[in-house]
Amino acid sequence: MATAIIELHGIRKAYDLGKMKLEVLKGIDLVIGKNEYVAIMGPSGSGKSTLMNILGCLDKPTSGSYVLNNRKVSSMTENELAEVRNKEIGFVFQTFNLLARLTAVENVALPLIYAARKKQERVRMAEDILQAVGLGHRMNHKPNELSGGERQRVAVARALVNGPSIILADEPTGNLDTRTSYEIMELFEEIHQQGNTVILVTHEEDIARYAKRIIRIRDGEIERDEVNENKLDPTELKNKL
Repeated sequence: MATAIIELHGIRKAYDLGKMKLEVLKGIDLVIGKNEYVAIMGPSGSGKSTLMNILGCLDKPTSGSYVLNNRKVSSMTENELAEVRNKEIGFVFQTFNLLARLTAVENVALPLIYAARKKQERVRMAEDILQAVGLGHRMNHKPNELSGGERQRVAVARALVNGPSIILADEPTGNLDTRTSYEIMELFEEIHQQGNTVILVTHEEDIARYAKRIIRIRDGEIERDEVNENKLDPTELKNKL
């Protein structure tokens, strides 16, 4: 495996429900290398969303250690965690999470405000990344003027604009039709080829098969962790439609 970018050891997560304690993750050990393309799969209630939140530094484990790019996450302050989320990790969500009143370029530029970039630089970087994802002609449109696939491309551009080392995508094709799903997965393949670590969280077998490695979660534990010998090529599939 390549140099590790993510190392989880004995990760547990439990929630207090009155007098009861709900244990969602039950001792996860996981290493993901730089420039890996990984799918995390599991049915509803398996713990995959909780694991994604921990990987994305959106939540902290109850116990265990998480090392991200040689930095121990558990010892980080809230400000340091926010910086990691903004610089190290690009998030792509099923519901796009775009601000309705902002144009595509303004949505993409948002993370750069937190990175203290000047306005002129923010606009230039946002325009460049929108060109790269094929939306140069739509950058001044608002989300309600864009198709679902275009909105997801804006979300991907926003995730990429800070040059993160990890792209974390939660059900990225959940609201898209089949052809648009292939186009978005083709985009993720390009992102991976450019050197990013890509982590997909999905319950769809077809989407998981685009990854080179599939990790299956069940009842808060890793059930299987395997190389995907039948990796799908989104370009070939899109051309068949």
